[in-house]
Order: sequence, then structure tokens, then C-alpha cells
Amino acid sequence: MAAPIGNSTFGGGTIQHFRPLSAVLRARVPRASGMGSAGLARLQGLFAVYKPPGLKWKHLRDTVELQLLKGLNAGKPPAPKQRVRFLLGPVEGSEEKELTLTATCVPTLIDHPLVRGLAFTSLKVGVGHRLDSQASGVLVLGVGHGRRLLTDMYNAHLTKDYTVRGLLGKATDDFCEDGRLVEKTTYDHVTREKLDRILAVIQGSHQKALVTYSNLDLQTQEAYEMAVSGVIRPMNKSPMLITGIRCLQFAPPEFLLEVQCMHETQKQLRRLVHEIGLELKSTAVCAQVRRTRDGFFTLDDALLRTQWDLPNIQDAIQAAAPRVAAELEKSLRPWLGTQEPPGPGQPWDSKRPCSALGPESHVGH
Repeated sequence: MAAPIGNSTFGGGTIQHFRPLSAVLRARVPRASGMGSAGLARLQGLFAVYKPPGLKWKHLRDTVELQLLKGLNAGKPPAPKQRVRFLLGPVEGSEEKELTLTATCVPTLIDHPLVRGLAFTSLKVGVGHRLDSQASGVLVLGVGHGRRLLTDMYNAHLTKDYTVRGLLGKATDDFCEDGRLVEKTTYDHVTREKLDRILAVIQGSHQKALVTYSNLDLQTQEAYEMAVSGVIRPMNKSPMLITGIRCLQFAPPEFLLEVQCMHETQKQLRRLVHEIGLELKSTAVCAQVRRTRDGFFTLDDALLRTQWDLPNIQDAIQAAAPRVAAELEKSLRPWLGTQEPPGPGQPWDSKRPCSALGPESHVGH
């Protein structure tokens, strides 16, 4: 009960004023932490998605951002804050027209979603090594502090794996199968053995260029140990460097290559198929470029389009976090104390065309 503090008249009736108990005045219901805030705390790191062909990476990023925002805003809103209001009402048990002010806790609507709007309206998602619209495969994205980890991935110069499908017998203006046809040739003389020899020449020349661009003295013990462990990588701008290439399938006119490389663009890989065709005394176009690995992310880690939602992305980030930390530390440790690498905004690939036989012609430029 509350003690009366005086009377007043209102509309012909008598109003009794009560002093509410101090416990009532101090009554507040603490605001519960929203599910959205808890969900945002788990969105800190790197994850991989599978980019289908025909989809631009910007559209993919925007789609992922939209799905994450929908998931964060879909959580149950927290309980509203309570505040004390003095509400006018009749005195209980009184037959006369007496009104009284009663101290009552009512919810405040200032934080109601219909008043405040959505709790999360923007979310920045970073994109790692990009894929053009025609290419498909593993694309690494970063949220929160994961955007800084993307910079570490750039500085680590990790290799990437591609499967590249070629077609013998024709050449186009953009090295793609659906480009403008500029030439048709025969390919009956092309054999698997000839193709393997060309690929061996390509890999050998690029291995030499890799040592050149790494700026290491191979006479030192440090360089020898790095070469044995396979962590020799260029620390300056370089053209595309191929660390491994082999033929997976040969069924003329089609052939399938597996390429392990760094500092590449998908257009350079298509040009590589074109130049392989020329070295085989024929022509070739690229029918497909598919990235199967980007650093320590593989196809098994990539989320399909139906999995681009908040729970799946949170689980992917949490599952990849220990491996990301370990692999980045292992990859960056050999280069600590060396020259400062360029930032992620600076292009690693050379603007000059790269020959299929190797980038030696660009050494020193």
C-alpha cells in the first residue's frame, strides 16, 4: 500500500494522491541482451562460399550481407524497459466518483522495433582473392576482424588451385569458348605425351622465376630450409607464377588441367590455355575456370548458395578459426623481418602479358 498525500477535485469527483512506495519507484526490469548482439559476436572471422559461374562477386557479397542482416534482425527482441507511470483510475471498492493516481509499471516503447526500426542496418563483408563473373569455385569472405585477416592472407602469398578445361581446334578474341571466333584449326596430331611435355616446360620455367622473385640467396642455410619446406614465395609484385601444372584428363578436343599458382587472374589462366594450344601447333580456348582451393580453404569448406544464412556462416567461421590462425602464423613466420610487403589494395599481378612458357622475360622489370 501507499500513503495518501492529499486530495483534489477533478470533474466533480475527488482525487486521492498517493505516494508510491520507494520500491515501486525504483522498479525497473533489466533489458535482456538480444539474440542479434550474441549472433554478431560470433560473426568474427573468415569463411568460404562457392561462387557459381555467371554471378559477379559484388552481387555475391551483397547477397551474403543481406542474408546476415536478416538473420541478425530475426531474433526475438529483448524485453522492453519498464518505467513508473501514475495512471488515473477509480478507487477500488468506492461507490462514489472518486479517482486516484496509482503508481504502475508500464513498458516504454522507445526501443520497440516499430518505433526504433531494425537493430542492424549495415554489415561490412570483405572479399578475398576475387573471381570474375565467368569463373566459379572457392571465394573467401571476412566479417568483423576477419577483414583484417584477409590482409594477412594477401601478405602470406598462399597458392591457389584451379581446374581449367580447354577445347582444342579454335581460337577466340577473349580466349573463352563463347567469345568471337577468330580461327579454327585441326588437332588430330595433338597427343597426351606432347601436352605433358609442354606442361613440364611451363612448370620448370615458372619454378626458376619463383626463386628469382623471392629475392633469396640460395647459397644460405635459411633459403635452403625454406626451399625444402616449400615456403619460397615472392614478396614483391610479380606476374602470375605457376608452382604446379598437370593434365587430369585428355579426350580430344577436350582436356582438363590442374593448375597451382599465385598472383594470377582468371583471364591469365584463359590466356595460358590459348598459348598451350599454340605450342601444340594448334589452337585452344578455355571452357571453364574453377577454383578448388584458396590458401587453406577448399571446396569442402565452401558454403553452397542454399547455406548462405546466419547459422551456417557462424558455424563455418567457428570451425575455420583455429585452422586460420595456425596456417597464417606458419605462413607469415618465415617472412618476419624481411621487406615490407604491399598492402591488399595493391595489385600483385603484373600488367604485362605472361607467356605460357614462363615469366622470365619480365625479370628485372
